[in-house]
Amino acid sequence: MNLRLDFGVVLERWPLFLQGALTTLELALLATVLGFAIGVLCAVGRRGRVRWVAALCGAYVEAIRNTPLLVQLLLVFFGISSLGLQLPAFGVAAAALSINVGAYTAEIMRAGFDSIPAGQVEAGEALGLSRAQLYWHVLLRPAMEKVYPALTSQFVLLMLASSVTSQISAEELTAAANYIQSDTYRAFESYILVALIYLFLAFLLRGMFWTLGLWLFPRRRRLGTPL
Repeated sequence: MNLRLDFGVVLERWPLFLQGALTTLELALLATVLGFAIGVLCAVGRRGRVRWVAALCGAYVEAIRNTPLLVQLLLVFFGISSLGLQLPAFGVAAAALSINVGAYTAEIMRAGFDSIPAGQVEAGEALGLSRAQLYWHVLLRPAMEKVYPALTSQFVLLMLASSVTSQISAEELTAAANYIQSDTYRAFESYILVALIYLFLAFLLRGMFWTLGLWLFPRRRRLGTPL
């Protein structure tokens, strides 16, 4: 067995790695924001009193959670094309990832909403708050606080799952590695570097979410409760 690693020829393409990492980070952050909004709305819809809205949200969640992300990505990609719309690969990838993570976020947030004591909800209703005001002022932040570790883990997994968007030519990190290894014939070295970059991005996102949690939930910061 004669294994010779040559990272020099791969590292010469560092601008491609850097651009791919930045695109991956942008894709993950955009999909996180959009997916969180979708997830919260679906969680509210599933807990609502309008049956057809609850059924529609439930069908969306079950459909997304029980089909592969790659299939969803291709459905969005070809579905948009069949409608005659022209979107860049980045936009299609962001849409598919948002739809995917929105379903998982919906279940996490629904569990968070269900964990809020009924007394808090009744107190809000006694003050005459509307349903929207009740969710915004009484339920949303406490629910997020209770499920924040699960949310952040899901969003980090989203960043890692964005690697499949290279299948539709989104120029993220895995796509950069595919191009570099085909150009240098150094596949092993290329994917070792990509794995290390993904590891760095995962820790970076966890640090960002930890900092955000300290700002959003000062009570946890005072009590020293882990985020």
